[in-house]
Amino acid sequence: MSGSGRSGRAPAGAERMVAEARKAFFVVLGLLAVVWLVQLANFADEYALSRDYGVVSGDLGTLPHILTAPFLHWNWAHIESNSGPLFVFGFLAAYRGVARFLGLSLLVAATSGLTIWFLEQGDAETVGASGLVFGYFGYVVVRGLFDRHLIDTLIGVVMAASFAYLLTVAVPGTPGVSWAGHLGGLIGGVVGAWLFRDRRPPAGEARPVGTGAGPAGRGELPAPADNPRGDLHKELRDLGLL
Repeated sequence: MSGSGRSGRAPAGAERMVAEARKAFFVVLGLLAVVWLVQLANFADEYALSRDYGVVSGDLGTLPHILTAPFLHWNWAHIESNSGPLFVFGFLAAYRGVARFLGLSLLVAATSGLTIWFLEQGDAETVGASGLVFGYFGYVVVRGLFDRHLIDTLIGVVMAASFAYLLTVAVPGTPGVSWAGHLGGLIGGVVGAWLFRDRRPPAGEARPVGTGAGPAGRGELPAPADNPRGDLHKELRDLGLL
């Protein structure tokens, strides 16, 4: 008995993507929970943690604090303003791979903290998750270009168009805001998109040409890479839409 040639199950690629997205959701939710738990302890101690573990420009003793400063905030308004973007951009950065996301987070924390250390003016302690927010934002905007993923490219375009105003606080001029931390995070996100890019060839590029009733009667089928809509078809197949 003949069938339609398609099973009722989603393609393996779509299953992996959903599983990774589910894992990313809980990882980013866990990250946000840790930030809020630290805030509770910080508040109870009258923000001594922010004073003791922030980054101070030019102070060698605070260089290790580039890994602790993103978890600390100065008040409730500070953490509330960072929490929503941290979750949204964090999830979008993580849903293609949690291991890659963790490496990206370390890179962004380092570039943001080092930029603060080198460029920030004054001797105030700088803390906050906004460096991570800008890093994830930069990563999401350009990741699709480096990975050559159509869906991620479209997500990047939408995010860039919707949140372009964020760039106004990544340049000097906004009082009370660490523009250096924002700029450093943004740079780290873009660099991370290149460092952690998908190095596999595009779908069909490395596949041998099959045989069959091809064009011009030569018995060959053109490689999928010859199809200008091949990338779109691959993304739709991965999502179970084809």
